[in-house]
Amino acid sequence: MQKYCVAVVGATGLVGRKMLQLLEERNFPTGELIPLASAASAGSTLSFAGKEVVVRELNENSFEGVDLALFSAGGNVSKTYAPIAAAAGAVVVDNSSAWRMDSTVPLVVPEVNPHALSGHSGIIANPNCSTIQMVVALQPLKRFGIKRLVVSTYQGVTGSGKKAVLQLEQELAGKPVDNPAYPHPIANNCLPHIDRFFEDGYTREEHKMVHETRKIMETANLPVSATCVRIPVIGGHSESINIEFDKPFEMQEILNALNDAPGIVVTDTPSEDRYPMPLTAHEDDAVFVGRIRRDPSVTHGINMWVVSDNLRKGAATNTIQIAELLVKQGLLRIRRAG
Repeated sequence: MQKYCVAVVGATGLVGRKMLQLLEERNFPTGELIPLASAASAGSTLSFAGKEVVVRELNENSFEGVDLALFSAGGNVSKTYAPIAAAAGAVVVDNSSAWRMDSTVPLVVPEVNPHALSGHSGIIANPNCSTIQMVVALQPLKRFGIKRLVVSTYQGVTGSGKKAVLQLEQELAGKPVDNPAYPHPIANNCLPHIDRFFEDGYTREEHKMVHETRKIMETANLPVSATCVRIPVIGGHSESINIEFDKPFEMQEILNALNDAPGIVVTDTPSEDRYPMPLTAHEDDAVFVGRIRRDPSVTHGINMWVVSDNLRKGAATNTIQIAELLVKQGLLRIRRAG
């Protein structure tokens, strides 16, 4: 089997470490691994495939000979270094928001729009974590004609990185927080505030869910309304999704569509207290769907509850799945061959 030189940018962060874990778990054909990070982390080691690998400092020469570059180091780093990596011959899969809405860059969820990969020019964007799990759950329901979406999210603190996890842990332990990630306490609290606010009163996270959903699902005018909330849970994002359809349906048709779809696990036995939760989604790659019920306030509508591990399917797993598709479709070395 062909093996590839893989660089992971932001390798020491929460998502970067999860990428390393999943490259190994999923047996991605990695010939050489190059973990890249800031100068502060350079020289430290990370475990991969039974060996300790030295972290290198990210610079303009980091991508010579690299086939695949996985980025999870923030938008500014991606804006600067993704084009450098692509110019050096690597295919970039970027987990930041830097390239998602660029019309020349595919925004990909493998269960939803794998065909979009064929148009890549060296950079592919990984969607926002909360968007990924929602569109996976929506894809099998497109046949009923999605007319309108209203989503409220309940997002764990790992979505904000190590600093937020430390804040929650310190608050729960009753310790002072010297450098908080949030403007208010997160323990025993909920913050209806993820990322910065825009003049229209919505946050950047809410805008992401609207615009990324439309791009991925190729529905430019789909009405989407989002409210995103940070909750005191370490990992796992939950979403309450209200869907209005154009067409009539039977509830069994909805259940059949979800049960038959790739990447989805239906957990929906309320009489036995069985429904998706962050605890049961932890360290799993699936999108869990439950509390599926008709919405009596509209002619054709349902409500459902969707949960996924945001570090896995919401970030690292989706990234590795994109890389696997690139290999399968013969697109990974397209720039080198060209």
